[in-house]
Amino acid sequence: MACTVAGISKTELAKRIGMTQPAFSQRLKTGKFSDEDFNNIAKALGAKYYSGFDFPDGTRIE
Repeated sequence: MACTVAGISKTELAKRIGMTQPAFSQRLKTGKFSDEDFNNIAKALGAKYYSGFDFPDGTRIE
């Protein structure tokens, strides 16, 4: 979805973060990305990465 918003393909994103398209596709399948990976992806997309926790009572920790 982020690639669509940024107007680039997954292949282009992989290139921008220094990965081959097959390697990036494999990482997408396994979901094994570090916070550093997500920060690099965000930078390549022209976006900001953040992570946090949302609790059922509405409490949000970012």
